Amino acid sequence: MIGRVALFTVSAFTHMLRPPYYPRELALSLLQIGWLSLPVVALTAVFTGGALALQIYAGGARFNAEAVVPQIVAIGMVRELGPVLVGLMIAARVTSSIAAEIATMKVTEQIDALVTLSTNPMQYLVAPRVLAALLTVPVLVGIGDIIGIAGGYTVSVHNLGFNSAAYLKNTVDFLEPLDLISSLVKGAFFGVIAATMGCYYGMQSGRGAQGVGSATKSSVEAAAVLILATNFVLTGVFFSL
Repeated sequence: MIGRVALFTVSAFTHMLRPPYYPRELALSLLQIGWLSLPVVALTAVFTGGALALQIYAGGARFNAEAVVPQIVAIGMVRELGPVLVGLMIAARVTSSIAAEIATMKVTEQIDALVTLSTNPMQYLVAPRVLAALLTVPVLVGIGDIIGIAGGYTVSVHNLGFNSAAYLKNTVDFLEPLDLISSLVKGAFFGVIAATMGCYYGMQSGRGAQGVGSATKSSVEAAAVLILATNFVLTGVFFSL
């Protein structure tokens, strides 16, 4: 299983780099994965940031450490919660959609039709989706980080009595370039995982409606587990240096 997925991923990247290219498919994938995912990413991030601020304030109050709210919200959103939550939202929304779409194409023999027309399914279906996820998910992660910090800022200033200027200064001063780099790199990895799992399980789908449902379920499960495992590995790599 691991070997098949690894070979599938290598094949997807190989087909990305050689013609023919399908800019229309890439544009549609950029729209589907990037722009149309923005509302759910924004809502997830803003509520998470706000809840994180409340939790940190409540916990810090036990030790007279309420002042650390800006710093912990910033580092929590940028290092961990932002990338992971965006990755899981993409897995829930995009991975399932890709798997269901490609599995349905397989069931209805549209993939066989592509082969008959001398069109490589990996080139036409898989490569544009994986490339689009690689490009857009880091952007979504960056936007999610900003909106999450803004959610924490709003709750802290309007509900917890923090000074606006001091909150922003503490946030900016505490974050380091490595925090931002790690967040975007995680986003790139998570995007590739989400798109690859959707494509892989869609292409491996069984026949009939049951096969489509099983492929969709398995793709989301695999993407979510791999995103969490990859997050653990990348966190260890970045912050053990």
